Amino acid sequence: GLSHAAQASAEALVRQLPAAWSVGTFSEACSADSPVAPIASERGLPHWIKRVATPGATRRTDAPAPCAPETARPARVLYLLWAVCRVIASIALGAYVAFLVVMHSFASAYKHLTSENKYDMDAFFKCAIGRLPTTFEKAKVSLLHRLNVSGALPSKTPVELTWQPSDFMPDLRTTFNKASPPKGPTYPFSPPSNRAIVVGTIRMGFGHHRIAYATSSWGLSKGCEVYFHDLLNIDSPEATFVKDMDKLYSKGSRIATECGGLVEKAWGAMSAKQGDENSLRVFYQFAEQIKPLLLAMPKDTPIIATHCLVGLLAVACGFKNVINLVIDNHAQYFIIVPNALNLVQGPTNYHRLLRMGVPPSQLKLAGAWAPYDLVTNITADCNARIDRAIARKPVRLLIPVGGAGAQRTFVTNFVISLKTLLTEGKVQLLLNAGDHAHMKAAFQEALTAISFSFDLVDSIDGVRQFCDRLRNGQDPKPVTLFAFDGVYFPAVATTDLVSRVADVLCCKPSELAFYPTPKLMIRRVGDHEAYSALRASELGDGTLEAREVSDAMDYVNLFIKEPDLLVQMNRCITKNKEIGLYDGCKTAVELAMQRASAKDA
Repeated sequence: GLSHAAQASAEALVRQLPAAWSVGTFSEACSADSPVAPIASERGLPHWIKRVATPGATRRTDAPAPCAPETARPARVLYLLWAVCRVIASIALGAYVAFLVVMHSFASAYKHLTSENKYDMDAFFKCAIGRLPTTFEKAKVSLLHRLNVSGALPSKTPVELTWQPSDFMPDLRTTFNKASPPKGPTYPFSPPSNRAIVVGTIRMGFGHHRIAYATSSWGLSKGCEVYFHDLLNIDSPEATFVKDMDKLYSKGSRIATECGGLVEKAWGAMSAKQGDENSLRVFYQFAEQIKPLLLAMPKDTPIIATHCLVGLLAVACGFKNVINLVIDNHAQYFIIVPNALNLVQGPTNYHRLLRMGVPPSQLKLAGAWAPYDLVTNITADCNARIDRAIARKPVRLLIPVGGAGAQRTFVTNFVISLKTLLTEGKVQLLLNAGDHAHMKAAFQEALTAISFSFDLVDSIDGVRQFCDRLRNGQDPKPVTLFAFDGVYFPAVATTDLVSRVADVLCCKPSELAFYPTPKLMIRRVGDHEAYSALRASELGDGTLEAREVSDAMDYVNLFIKEPDLLVQMNRCITKNKEIGLYDGCKTAVELAMQRASAKDA
């Protein structure tokens, strides 16, 4: 309560007290004849006066404790912060120590995990990049493998196989587990020593299956006995592991494309940048786990793999004639199969894989993965498209949905944006919902929103009849919807069949980016697909990627405004055919048979 001046005077008087006096006896010193008394009696002593003491003074034990000084508050804050930092540091140190213990535990398990491997993946990388895996990488592989197989031990018992004629592709033989065969007659799996090919694949989305069917079509055209070996067809615990992995990937693709933004960027980065050395180690170790799916086959049988896991499985089982069809146009370790012949679709993948350490003896440029009918009819189909473009016929847009069922938002918004052009008769829509019920419903909702009815085709025979009518000059209704409830093959084959009578294939830059048909590349699912769009654009048979619906509409308007772009694309496809750019599957079959004949000789 003292004024500033009075407070200063009091402090000066207190400092005049004898050094031996304690601050606790200050009140006793304030007698009647004390020079401080007038102030003490007139104004009273505030608490702060007790803090003014001379050096060496002590406080009496019976005196009241002095109050904390105002200047001590920052010190208390600093002490509190220091205490918090010590706690955090202790927790962090404990977590780090625990991490090191766990990491070294998993790393020590790596040696045991890989001790019985058929192929030494570490030796491959020692030659390719000049180093062995670090402790952290070993721990990562061990942990991911345990998560993939839930700690299950690998079985050495082969899954005995049987086969059944395909319901959809004449002369194709589809394999199954002999212990749980499908309905109908089946036959023992006993491929001849020559003229037999196993096309191995995994039904993960449509892409790998589509390439497998394309390869099978070329094998059958050359008179081979072709066995279609889809790992998911082989009812077994090993196939269940693969199914679980596929479900995770498909779900991630759908969520990423629907959410967009940061989620889509994160998924894209993961798909484009995580195919490193560890990914290949994890994939190969997984292949060692599922060896029963191939162990029953003769080891001299040619295996053409359209999924790298099948190729790795064949190597793990000791097959000698393994050909791996490398997907996409983006080089990553996990899409190759060491100790096999890796065929690539374009020169970019070829020289990048060479730089990554793949031996030249295990790498060859082959061409695009495309089916027999599509390639052998290129000239006739392109001439028909050119005639339609010059005659200013409605542009037929084929819009298929991928096997993961992603892109719902993009493609439905695209359909809605085409309302005016549909009304004016400038475009015709051919929508393939595949075997996805949710995409069939989404297309129906979009068409209802723009007040358009549609023809529904729901069988493979109906698809073939539809294509025959269009080739004979009959025009379809403005909108045709292809949808197959739970039936997989027609969902894949429809795009291949209808591509021949469509003017433009509107698809994400996946395996379809390499097809010999004019393509409008729409929004990708995963950043690794971006490079395939660039490949199509440079070859002249496709556009750059249209990331937004407005970008896609700009290309559609170009197709409609003048025939030049469509004419140019079809001419490029015809020229590309002349130099064998679409002969990848044909080359794969020929190489498999040549290698088999050389070993027999």
